[in-house]
Amino acid sequence: MNNHEILNMGQKYVMNTYGRLPMALVKGEGAWVWDADGNKYLDFVGGLAVNSLGHAHPKVAEAICQQARTMLHCSNIYWIEPQVKLAKLLVENSCADKVFFCNSGAEANEGAIKLARKYAKLNYGPDKYEIITATNSFHGRTLAAITATGQTKYQKGFEPLPQGFRYVPFNDLAALTQSIGPHTCAVMLEPVQGEGGVIPANPEYLTGVAKLCREKGLLLIFDEVQCGLGRTGKFLAHQHYQVEPDIITLAKALGGGFPIGAMMAREEVAKAFQPGDHASTFGGNPLACAAALAAMDALLHDGVMTNAVTVGQYFKEKLQGLAEKYPYVREVRGKGLMLGLELAIEGKDIVAKCLDQGLLINCTNGKVLRFLPPLIITEAEVDQAVAILDKSMSQVQ
Repeated sequence: MNNHEILNMGQKYVMNTYGRLPMALVKGEGAWVWDADGNKYLDFVGGLAVNSLGHAHPKVAEAICQQARTMLHCSNIYWIEPQVKLAKLLVENSCADKVFFCNSGAEANEGAIKLARKYAKLNYGPDKYEIITATNSFHGRTLAAITATGQTKYQKGFEPLPQGFRYVPFNDLAALTQSIGPHTCAVMLEPVQGEGGVIPANPEYLTGVAKLCREKGLLLIFDEVQCGLGRTGKFLAHQHYQVEPDIITLAKALGGGFPIGAMMAREEVAKAFQPGDHASTFGGNPLACAAALAAMDALLHDGVMTNAVTVGQYFKEKLQGLAEKYPYVREVRGKGLMLGLELAIEGKDIVAKCLDQGLLINCTNGKVLRFLPPLIITEAEVDQAVAILDKSMSQVQ
């Protein structure tokens, strides 16, 4: 099938929940993808931070093939060897003690919300349930997750929303302090906001939030679904800040492209969950965990995070050069290979012009060009992307 045939069939049979580009990607290798018409593109979207090792990474592909021949799925009423090994790996590379596995970032955040409330009720009483999140945050598309998300555009039309969430400006410790009330049980933040425009937390802000949570007896939850797992140059983004949360959520890059999510917690918090409190039929199945083990092995041992730092800095400097060249650029920001270019104009035309020249990029929040290339990207590939981006930016005002 070609792009046109796939598009027509999709419009007939698939729900219209995405603003899709008129193309179908059918193959990927490293930082490159091909559509159904044979056109080749440099991929700086990376599956929205999922394909951190690029496309068709040999370690992940081989692990999936081997596990598929052995066992695809079994119920969590039994112990699962790849799941246990993956939990051990995640604990050894974080401040957490226990892990719950699911299938997506939204599920991981739903689990974190439930765990925070259960812990608070067990330890502080039945009136503790409120969770403070940040404006411009994004925590997922399920009902509680979009309510936790501090952006009304995702919530409109789905009312009534679940109770128990309050929003404060990001990087504003005074506002957070003032918002704590008698029902507050937790604070939930992204160390680097992704959908909100690639906005890193200020170091003094996260340090202050952690201190405030300790003083007030609140749980600190870090949503690292997009910014975690090497994306910023460290295994977890909050490790840049020397701050330890009580709960961490992961997904996207965890499976190297295969769906899997995780919610991790300190021992004291994790034990609030007992059998029957939470579950996921497919969570932590053998195939997903085998893929994740291979992906995390590559991330930790193949120089991937070092590359994210060095090439990320190189890319950021190139973007700063574009900022100096084009007056409509407001700011370059981000960490590692999670970078944003904030504009004074809408970014959709630049995205379209880049697409026409063989570069896939993304625009979030209307005016922020977001770059999430694979962490294996090279400086030569960055040069190719920047050249296309430069040409595209020169064609808009």
